[in-house]
Amino acid sequence: MSETNIFKVLSDKQRRDILVLLKDGRKNAGELAGALGVTPAALSYHLKLLKAADLVMEYRQKNYIYYEINTSVFEELLLWIGQFGGDRG
Repeated sequence: MSETNIFKVLSDKQRRDILVLLKDGRKNAGELAGALGVTPAALSYHLKLLKAADLVMEYRQKNYIYYEINTSVFEELLLWIGQFGGDRG
């Protein structure tokens, strides 16, 4: 997915809140929905977009699906953004 699409996905506060919750490790949908106070349908929609942007990965473990941040995509984004910083002196 291109940087443009990733930034579109990140433009929504709910999706950013999901990522903040996942920064400390894997969580299942019930934990995420409870922490955010959203319906399972709303959470499913946001997770679908986050997964399509490769920002979140899912893992099945017994009867649960756990979600985790895909740090490699964030590392690539940081490298891409870093090209605009640099030495200005």
